[in-house]
Amino acid sequence: MRDGDTLDASIAAATNALLSYRQADGHWVFELEADCTIPAEYVLLRHYLGEPVDVALEAKIANYLRRVQGAHGGWPLVHDGEFDMSASVKGYFALKMIGDDIDAPHMARAREAIRSRGGAIHSNVFTRFLLSMFGITTWRSVPVLPVEIMLLPMWFPFHLNKISYWARTTIVPLMVLAALKPCAVNRLEIGLDELFLQDPKSIKMPAKAPHQGWALFKLFAGIDAVLRTIEPWFPKRLRQHAIKQAVAFVEERLNGEDGLGAIYPPMANTVMMYKVLGFPEDHPPRAITRRGIDKLLVIGDDEAYCQPCVSPVWDTALTCHALLESGDEQARVPARNGLDWLLPKQVLDLKGDWAVKRPQLRPGGWAFQYNNAHYPDLDDTAVVVMAMDRWRRAAGSRDYDEAIARAREWIEGMQSDDGGWAAFDVNNLEYYLNNIPFSDHGAMLDPPTEDVTARCVSMLAQLGETVASSKAVADGVAYLRRTQLPDGSWYGRWGLNYIYGTWSVLCALNAAGLDHQDPVIRRAVAWLTSIQNPDGGWGEGAESYRLDYKGYVQAPTTASQSSWALLALMAAGEVDSAAVARGVQYLKSTQTGKGLWDEQRYTATGFPRVFYLRYHGYAKFFPLWALARYRNLRSTNSKVVGVGM
Repeated sequence: MRDGDTLDASIAAATNALLSYRQADGHWVFELEADCTIPAEYVLLRHYLGEPVDVALEAKIANYLRRVQGAHGGWPLVHDGEFDMSASVKGYFALKMIGDDIDAPHMARAREAIRSRGGAIHSNVFTRFLLSMFGITTWRSVPVLPVEIMLLPMWFPFHLNKISYWARTTIVPLMVLAALKPCAVNRLEIGLDELFLQDPKSIKMPAKAPHQGWALFKLFAGIDAVLRTIEPWFPKRLRQHAIKQAVAFVEERLNGEDGLGAIYPPMANTVMMYKVLGFPEDHPPRAITRRGIDKLLVIGDDEAYCQPCVSPVWDTALTCHALLESGDEQARVPARNGLDWLLPKQVLDLKGDWAVKRPQLRPGGWAFQYNNAHYPDLDDTAVVVMAMDRWRRAAGSRDYDEAIARAREWIEGMQSDDGGWAAFDVNNLEYYLNNIPFSDHGAMLDPPTEDVTARCVSMLAQLGETVASSKAVADGVAYLRRTQLPDGSWYGRWGLNYIYGTWSVLCALNAAGLDHQDPVIRRAVAWLTSIQNPDGGWGEGAESYRLDYKGYVQAPTTASQSSWALLALMAAGEVDSAAVARGVQYLKSTQTGKGLWDEQRYTATGFPRVFYLRYHGYAKFFPLWALARYRNLRSTNSKVVGVGM
């Protein structure tokens, strides 16, 4: 069989496989898996609330937790990753709550791994809040989170609108919990004293995190100490007013069964908030949110886990791109149906939290989840628009013109002052807030990033703007030039990591019309070529996010990261290069009999160094996209990618 025939066969098989995952109404949604903490927290939430034990479900979650336990005895944040203290404490706690004997070999290994690293005192702030609510540690072990924060003016150094959407939605119900200091029902009276090298009730505040500076950390720690002293004297009426404001904030953003922020931590905090406030289980906001949490479960024959959220808009938009790239007639109608499903998901009538800094801007974005109207994101919006524009180009359709125009207006209006774009907010640059004791995760902010900026530049350029015609594009390209690293790569905030960032930016620079011989593009091409693995693919691990990054570290190949590298190189004009040929051969040779690719490793990012994601769809649509792009470019004379991604 000729090489072209095998390429066509690979593309056809991948297309058929991808189409088989389509939902009845025309959209796609794939599993979104994080580490063990979300399923562990789900188990612990049920016991916190005193719900009846679901033995069959707990047994399946226990099977999952045991399977993802690391060889080091604890639990990692990624597949085959290093030991993580907080994940290990939660994994152990959940299994003990489910009923695993603490002397069972897997539990003994976990306990030894935790204790040999100093014990559970080294858990992060969110884990400490959980332990405090279960009465294992006291509330002295966590930072003070006065609910009166709800009443602070915008000019105050700490304000809810100065932190990211995910931090905002997590903190608001958590502040109510911190004010009222509830205790879990915990009918089984499970404790964790064996994980500590000291009396857990003697533990005080967490230590400085590696990303935090000593001066600011000490300043904020001092403020925390003052607040801890005076908090009992806060006026009760003021506290009650602040709690009402917090509840009002939550209820305005509940999204039905999609929940506050449409992500697990705020949803769980919301249910616990209603419980401590005395609302019964059938109180509609509490009951609806609780049902929404169960909708995050993935339950198989032998295992179950809880997703951090769902990703239907992202999955559908990217799948449509892959199908449109394939050009297969049988894929065109499903792609159109997917775009039609996306169309009414555009937020046109509600100004979310982003409007605090852009009050005159009309809404026009898409959210990541089924419903999250207060928090549309620019990455999803740009990707949806580019897919709709590809369709209207190919079909001569005008059906999406209005949606594209509104989204374009919104994205242009959401550009930050430095020329970059963030995921959800504008000019969220209060970096000092990452030094507060609560922010040991270092993810309080949503500043502009290279990958989201690249996506927005790609979208505007695909719609016909250039550096000469558009200040937004000119400023965005200048931002991307500025942020290229000395080795030629770009940081990837939402995908792992420098491969993802470099793919995103090379697509944008190509779309914006930069000459492929521009030094900024040549450096990136040289870097991508230099890190290709011996098997022809590309891979990168979560350790690349380390604070003292000194250069790329080789990691096992994955299909999704190989696809990003191939798409990046082809955007840079390298379709005929040996590196691209080897990468294509890798994808063809590793495709399974079902037309798909196996990928266990995590290739996406929630929060660098803290929380990673495995999109189960990435190994399904990105390789198809890359192979189809390769075929399409090889069959044309120009060999120039004419779209934004």
